[in-house]
Parts: sequence; C-alpha cells; structure tokens
Amino acid sequence: MRTYTRGAPTVFFISALWILVSPALAEVDPSGGIPFLGGNYEGSHPMLYFSQAEVEELQRAAVGTHKALARQIREAGEAILERPEEYLPPWNPAEFSARWNEVYGNNLGLLSMFCLLYPHRAGALDVAKEYMERMAAQPNWMVKDAPWDEVPIAHSLVGFATAYDFLYEYLSKVQQENFLQVIGNASRYMYEKSYHRGWGFQYLHNHQPTNCVALLTGSLVVMNQGYLQEAYLWTKQALAIMEKSMVLLQDVTDGSLYEGVAYGTYTTRSLFQYMHLVQRHFDIGHFSHPWLHRHFAFLYRTVLPGFQRTVAIADSNYNWFYGPESQLVFLDRYVMRNGSGNWLAEVIRQNRVLEGPGQAGRGQRWCTLHTEFLWYDASLQPAPPPDYGTSHLHYFEDWGVVTYGSALPAGRNNTFLSFKSGKLGGRAIFDIVHQSKYKDWIKGWRNFNAGHEHPDQNSFTFAPNGVPFITEALYGPKYTSLNNAVMFGPAVSESCFAPWEGQVTEACNSKWLKYKHGQAADCQGQVEVALERQGMVFIRGEGQGAYNPELKIKSFQRNLLLLHPELLLMVDHIQLHSGSPTRSMSAFFHNTDMPFQKTQVDGVHGALIRHGNETSKMFWLGDTGSSEMGIVGYRSYPRGYPYNGSNYVNVTMPLRYPTSRVAYIFFGSGVDVQSFSVHGDSETLDIYLATRDHTYTIYLYTDVVPTKPMAMVLMDQKKVEFERTAWTNKQLLEEVEEYVNVVEDNLQHVKPVFQQLERHIFSRVLNTDSFHKTAERLLKSSDKRKTPGTIEKMFSLSKKQGKGKGGKKASFSDSLPDIFAQIEAREKKERQRTIKRVYEEVPEEADGDSRAFIDYSDLRKGRKVGFVKGRKFKEVRVGTTAESDNIFNATSYIRLFLILNIATFFVLLSVLLTRFQRAQSLHTQRCLYCILLIDSFILLCLYSSCSQTQC
Repeated sequence: MRTYTRGAPTVFFISALWILVSPALAEVDPSGGIPFLGGNYEGSHPMLYFSQAEVEELQRAAVGTHKALARQIREAGEAILERPEEYLPPWNPAEFSARWNEVYGNNLGLLSMFCLLYPHRAGALDVAKEYMERMAAQPNWMVKDAPWDEVPIAHSLVGFATAYDFLYEYLSKVQQENFLQVIGNASRYMYEKSYHRGWGFQYLHNHQPTNCVALLTGSLVVMNQGYLQEAYLWTKQALAIMEKSMVLLQDVTDGSLYEGVAYGTYTTRSLFQYMHLVQRHFDIGHFSHPWLHRHFAFLYRTVLPGFQRTVAIADSNYNWFYGPESQLVFLDRYVMRNGSGNWLAEVIRQNRVLEGPGQAGRGQRWCTLHTEFLWYDASLQPAPPPDYGTSHLHYFEDWGVVTYGSALPAGRNNTFLSFKSGKLGGRAIFDIVHQSKYKDWIKGWRNFNAGHEHPDQNSFTFAPNGVPFITEALYGPKYTSLNNAVMFGPAVSESCFAPWEGQVTEACNSKWLKYKHGQAADCQGQVEVALERQGMVFIRGEGQGAYNPELKIKSFQRNLLLLHPELLLMVDHIQLHSGSPTRSMSAFFHNTDMPFQKTQVDGVHGALIRHGNETSKMFWLGDTGSSEMGIVGYRSYPRGYPYNGSNYVNVTMPLRYPTSRVAYIFFGSGVDVQSFSVHGDSETLDIYLATRDHTYTIYLYTDVVPTKPMAMVLMDQKKVEFERTAWTNKQLLEEVEEYVNVVEDNLQHVKPVFQQLERHIFSRVLNTDSFHKTAERLLKSSDKRKTPGTIEKMFSLSKKQGKGKGGKKASFSDSLPDIFAQIEAREKKERQRTIKRVYEEVPEEADGDSRAFIDYSDLRKGRKVGFVKGRKFKEVRVGTTAESDNIFNATSYIRLFLILNIATFFVLLSVLLTRFQRAQSLHTQRCLYCILLIDSFILLCLYSSCSQTQC
C-alpha cells in the first residue's frame, strides 16, 4: 500500500491544482489595472485620474522613467510662462468669443500638469490661477459666430475642470467656490443641450465623446464637492449616450473610425479619457472591447514612410489633430502590453514636423501631453510590431480603405499606396441604417453624421519612395473634383459643375457632405479585391453605387497594379447600360503641396512634379491608343477652410458604349519608362510597359471570366497571377445581443457610487450643527411634505449612532431615502414635457430619437438586484464604510490572508514531500492530502476575492 500511494497523489494533486489556477492567472484584467475607487473620495482632490497620495510618485517619474515626456510638459509650460499674454485668455468676453477658442481649454490641462509636477517653479501657479480667473470671468465659453456649437465649451470645460482637480489645494477658498460654480454652470448648460443637439444622438461622431467627456469631467468634480443630485443626472446622461456608442462600436470590426485618421484622433482623445474615467469611478470596464484591440492598426497602417504624414481621407490635415502619442501609450498600457504603442509614439515624437506643413496646430499641440504622461507605462520597452521594416498590405474592411507600405522609414523603395472604396459612414453604420438594426436607438441617418466625409469612392494616393505624388486635397469643400476621383458628363441632374456630374454625396452650398436623404443616403463603393503576390500589389474597386443611377453606368471599375515600388499602373474601366446618356469622363489627380507641369513623350500626354531632387511623372492612354491633353492648375478653396487649395491634373476622355478604358502610369525618379502601349477587347485589356530594367506585359480581365485570373503580369521571364478565388469580402454582422440591457447593466454602476458618497457626507456631519443643513441640501428634490420628518428621523438615528457601537451604522444607512430614484422619476417627467415642447417650437432641434434622451430606467429597489425584460443585472458592490481609514480594510485583510495562505500551502506541501512520504500510516497521508486540498480551495477563493477587489 505504501508503494501504491507514494508520489502519485502528490503529482496528481499538483497537476489538478495547476489546472484550476492557470485559467485565473491567464485571465485578462478587465479593469486595465485602474483601481475602482468605489465612491471613496472624502471630498479631496485630485481625484479624476489620480489621488493626492500619487502626486509624489508622478513627480518622481518626471525626473526618472517619464523624463522624456516630462521634458515636453516643461518646455510647453516654460513657453507659457515666458510669454503669458500670448497664451492667457483675454479678459474681454467679446474678444474671448470672437474666434474659435478651444485653445484656452486645451492648454489649461497642460499648464495645470506642469504646475503639479513642478510646484516650486516660481510664478507658474500664479499664471495658472490667473488663467482660470480669466476663464471664470467670461459669461460663457461659446463662440459668437457658432452659438449652436457646444464643442468650444466642451474644450474649455474639460480643461478648466481638470485644472480645478489638479490644482485644488493651491486655490484659495474663494477661488475654489467660484471656480466650482463656473464648472457647475457649464456642466448644467451642456446637460440641457445634450437633449436636443446632434451630439446627444449622433453616434460615433467626434462631437459626441468630446462633449460627453466634458460633461462627465465636470460632473465628477461637482460630485466630489457634494452636489450629488445635479452630478447624478449629468453623469447618467453622459454615460447613457456614450455607452450606446460603445455598443455600436462593436460592429466596427477593423478598429477604424469612419471620419478618418485626423478626426479619429479627435474622437479617441476623449474616448480614451472616457474609458479611464468610467473604470476608475464606476467600475465600467471597456478594455476588452474588440474595437479597441484592433485600433492600433488604424494608427500604424495609415502613416506614410517617414512618420510625418498619414492617409488624409475625409476632412483632414496632414496627419493627426490630437496626439496620437497619448492614444498609443494608452493602447499599450491598457490593451496590447507589448511595447508597440510606446515604440510608435516614440518614433512619431522623434520625427515630428516642427515648422511648415504637417506641424501640430497651435490649439492642439499640447492638449494631450498630460494624458500621455499619465498613461505611459515605462515597464513596456518600446518594440516595433513583428512585421516592421517590410511593406505590408492591409485592408480596413469596415472603412473600405486599403493601404500598402505604411510605417516605414523614409527612403528608396519605401513606397506608400492607398485606395478608398466603401460604404457611406463605413460598413457598420451603413448597414445599421439600411438593415434597421438597433431599432430602440437608431432612426436612420439622423442618428449619425457623415458630414466630414468626402465624395471619394474609388480614390487613391501614391507616394513613391515616400514622396507624396498623388495626395488627398485635405480639409476642403465636398466636391468630387477635389478628390482623386472621376466625374461624368453630361450631367443628368442639378450639378455643382455642369455639364459634369460628380458623386451623389457632393455638396454645392455646404461645408458638409450630403448623406441624409435621397440617393446620397445610399451611396457606396466596394473594394472587390486586394492582393499581394511576389512583391506586386493588385487592388480593384467598384464605384458605380456612388453615382446617379440616371447616368446608367453599369460599372465603374478602378484597378491599381503596383508593379515595382516606384511604378504604379491604374486602369479605369467604365461600362454603360444601353441608352446611357453618359458620353465622357473626367478624372482628377491632386497634390496639395507641389504644382503639376505638363509633359509629353511620343504623343502620349502626361504631367510631372518636382520635389527637391525627386521627379515624379504620370502618363495616360485610352484603350484606342489615344491620349488627350490634360489640364493642370490650382483650385482655390472658399473662405472658412484651413487650407487655401490644391494643385491638380484633370484628364478628360470620351466614352463609348458598352465599354471604355483608360490606363495611367505613375512612377518615381528611379524608374525610366521607355515604352507604354494599350490594346483591348470586350474581356481583356493588354498593357505593355518597358523600363530601363524590365519589361512588363499585363493582362487585365475586366469582365468576369471564371476560368481566368483577375490580372496576370509577365515581368521578363516571371509570371504573377492574381486569382479570383484568393480573396473574399463577405461578412454578415448581427447586432449585439440584448444591447439595451448591456447599456442598462453598465448604468447600474452609477447609483451605488453616489449612495456611497451620500453616506460619506452624512458621516462627516454626524452630531454636528451642519447636519440639518446638509440633509436639506441632499433631500431638496425629495417629496417636500416628507422631507422635514425624514430629516428628524435621520437626525435621531445619527444621535443614537453617535452614542452606540459601530454596528449601528447599517441602520442609519438604511434610513436614507433613495433620493436618486426620486430625482430620476422627476427628471423623466420634466424631460418628456421638454422634448414635446422642442418638437412643437423648434422642430429642427428635435430631429432625433427623443426616447433615447429620457431613458432613466433603474428598476432596482433599495439594494436588491433588479430585472429588465427578464434579465438579471449584475450587482454593483461598493464599500459602505464611512470613515476614510476603513475604506480599504477589506482589501488589506484579503491580501494578508492570501499571503499567509500561500505560505501555509507551501509549508504543508514541503512537509508532505519531505517528512511524510514514508509515514507508516496511510490514514496520516490521506489526512494531510485532505488538509492540503482544503487549503488549496481557500487559496483559490482568496485569489478570486483579491482579483475582484483589485488588491
């Protein structure tokens, strides 16, 4: 018997224990490591992103692990101190509101962080306090010429509230009270406007997170100062809007944002702050969100060689509006944990354009420095992604964008190519609208805003050797001709540029794209294929769905074939229906920085640009061998746009029924094209190219021939095929299961935090003269008839508690009325009346799903678990202790018992293996195994508790 039991049970037990423990160890922390405060603030500041106890740690990091980031903060802070009148807001309200003024709020967050890290810098705090005094002196933070736009207010509010939180202990009592009133007034204004402005119901648009995070930030500051009723309503509203966006964002499967890279960073600047704040203050975790895990590609796969410019699809500047270093370190710390985010942030920082095109805007350049510092994790050593250093083809299936050659050093053969052909608003939004998904929230295009998009289906860019040759025209009017796209003629409807007609979303008299109604609402293109074979790239897009059906265009197919890093072939294939009135096409090609010059070789027309020592050229030929002379010029933008205009080439070619084709070649200075010819039939287009080093014969199968590949290239003696079956682009997405309940589940996290704060407030005034005054303020929205009696009951209980033992605290807590349920019910009635009045008086402001604005359902009674549509909500637990010294007692005890239990376990295991293996009694061994098994169970329970409490 002794031989039978020796060793084997020990091995079995250890194996079984490892099987139980390993899944827990491998589980990703949904909190991202951000501790949940559980409503335990004690009225102290800072509290938004860190506590007072962490300030010294941040100051040590500024001279240690975060030294490089702190240097940026210090340089910016010193620049403000050196020329304060250049950066301080004006005292005069007329001057403050005379222009777009987001710069004041954007710089204030940076300045307050500078003061926090360097509190002994002479004059810094005085400048910061004067900065806040000047902002507080304004009657409001609106821009005079845009009274309908709350975005400037949001920038001011988030910066002002952040500065208030960071610098609270340095403010005088009068300043604390005055500034808090300013924050409260601005937050109340934002709250009211959220019910009938577009940002309250137009999801995934950059205004929404910008304004909601401002409202949330102001609410948290007001909440911490004890104004719970107002802050509760404001917080619930901000979360109700944003949590819906987080659900809808799950449909975006590629990590992109439909407004493009520039406005995408505008969105994520606030979106990532939101994720941090709701985790820290309400235990709402979004760090396992599938979109978030794919978002790194949106920043990595869209940056051109040299790390200074990005794909400029939709309204854009040369790169990013905000960050993206802050967003990248956020992704690395809370999502990826592999160093790639830190690496890309560092490379972008090192290659920043300091002067000229591409430099960060004056109003945005310092805005994210404080969050970058707070989110940076120095333990993650910068490491590029595994495929860095080689050109990679990437397809954003939701955005409808293909990129090749991103994120490379500038240099020879490091070429960038992009192509855009997708659904209006991106696939997720387009399908939500057209398939009537999320019916409880979405009522068509009114719940989205595609105004920053361009009429750019089947457009492309090309940068041989990283030198921009064909570029987007940046932030400008929404004209097809200002994109690298095609117009057709003659026009069959009212057109911006008769006799030519562009894409159906083209807007003649507005800064914003048409998208809500008619043909524009159905606009879409499609990437049909994107393949890489033996160093060559083939992309095909279909853009017929972006044009007026009355043009009777059966197919507008654009084919891109990258034959060599510096040689691109593009073929436009246009097929017409019988009876089509369309007779000609007009293609446009842009370069924002450099002018085009005409050129011609052997009767083939073309254009070129010179960029330093680099010369890039393009030529074009029709399938009949003709080459029409192009037009080169400069198109000026109207006033009100951040850019003056764009250089362009315009190529016009006649069309025949049923099929016409035009071939274009684009090449850099390292390629010398010596021959270029085009021949075709109804199914195939044959292109012959000869350069100094190679000859290319390209067979492009523009018609559907199942037995043939889509394209075939013969380069010298090498054959490259792009087969039809190698690429699929079909994916059906179901709406998020129980999406309404998912949002409601997260909203349940709010009330327990406010109830905990309520208990803290009452605990501080127990047995004091201010008890009645505090109770009256907290209960002012309760039933007026019952308030005096309630206060007396609470007061008598507080007296008993003061004389009794600690165990009496629960009875006092239970005596508190549920004021938050009462104010929700009252607010719901008030909002129903308000929405009705808005519909009757100002119908254009009521355009949206008003039911989404009055969703205050909170069916839990007391502290019981509630139900919605038969679904049990997750119970939200927060501590109920009133004294700050006892806040973390439970966590401390769990941690202590866990350490002791681990030690006990290993002591017992070592005793078993060394002393009792040869025990005479089998009964003794079995008893020891039982004890060890029980101890392991306790160990697992403690580990689970520790994980939940983040000890």
